Amino acid sequence: MGDRNFRWFFLARAITMITGSMSSIALAFAVLEIDNHPVSLSLVLTAFTVANVVFVLFGGVVADRLPRALVIQACYVLDLLSIGTIAYLLFTHTATIPVMVALAAVNGASTAFVLPAMQGIIPQLTRPETLQQANAMLSFVRSAVTIGGPVIAGILVTTAGPAWAMVVQLIGWLSAIPILAMVKLPPPVGDGRFSLFADLRIGWTEFWSRSWLYAVVLAFMIMNAIHVGAWGVVGPYIAKNDERLGIAGWGWVVSAEGVGVLLMTLVLMWFPLRRPLRMGMIGISLFAIPLTMLGAHPAVVLVAIAALLAGAGAEVFSTGWSVAMMENIPTDKLSRVSSYDMLGSFVVMPIGTLVYGWLITRADPAVVLVTSGILYAVIAVGTAFVPSVWRMGRVEAATVSH
Repeated sequence: MGDRNFRWFFLARAITMITGSMSSIALAFAVLEIDNHPVSLSLVLTAFTVANVVFVLFGGVVADRLPRALVIQACYVLDLLSIGTIAYLLFTHTATIPVMVALAAVNGASTAFVLPAMQGIIPQLTRPETLQQANAMLSFVRSAVTIGGPVIAGILVTTAGPAWAMVVQLIGWLSAIPILAMVKLPPPVGDGRFSLFADLRIGWTEFWSRSWLYAVVLAFMIMNAIHVGAWGVVGPYIAKNDERLGIAGWGWVVSAEGVGVLLMTLVLMWFPLRRPLRMGMIGISLFAIPLTMLGAHPAVVLVAIAALLAGAGAEVFSTGWSVAMMENIPTDKLSRVSSYDMLGSFVVMPIGTLVYGWLITRADPAVVLVTSGILYAVIAVGTAFVPSVWRMGRVEAATVSH
């Protein structure tokens, strides 16, 4: 991976992943500190996701039409303002749930522009034969920081408070903005004219012409709703209220998932995925194990071991999916197609957070989690057997031995 542009991008991305690795846990427990009720947490998470869904298609068009590094920089400036405000409110003990909901929505809107730009920029920075390595390297950093980040966040939240994790994230974003300015890319392909609906129509045609693409997205429409609801809402709630797990224990569980991702990235740097979607869907189905264990017996060690396996499987899917998209979608349309992928994958997530916040006030959380785990596994494995998913191979140029 010797390309100068990729090195600058990789450095900026690594800094933001390192400093932002504690923010999700810090935000969850900041909300529960304001109001210890699962519905409050679900409202904040829902606000983030709704804003993401509303803006993601427009974000894909912008990322295909403007320099992608510039789009990411602009969004980081917006993140600085919203995250800084959250930190200030937490430090001054003036944060309220409505304000947290509004600021989460700002972060969600920003992410709607960042993610399509991130997806589209990587093929511009790498050669086809190193595409899997590039994605694995980024996943390596992501998993490495999630091993230590959640544990540090758990300790930091219980000792100094969640606001300090937000300060760390601010430092990272401030550092990443000038580094991204070093990434030099060719101008976006096109005639310079901007037509939102025409560009969206082109992206939709590219998306719907590939059955493997919409089959996986439809599956994740439900799977992500289960993930954010069961893992993102019920998980922290159980951690805070069940002494077998606890806040610090939840940090260890999330970190174990990162260990699994980390180990698998090392494997994927050397061994190409010949059937990226088939193996990816089987791998992602392993998330059903910690989800079920969280409901059946939320002991730290058992759930952490299950999370480690799930993390390894999730990385197989993540790398396989990214490679399949980047090898089979034209680069000048990749951000738009990715935005449809994100829209389909995210659109039901707000319902998931709200439904699970309501479910655990009406039903036994253990039954909810075990049932969710079974459903998750059935959907994931079933999608692997869709013919176009099962048969998907690698573009020949990218399967050259590294």
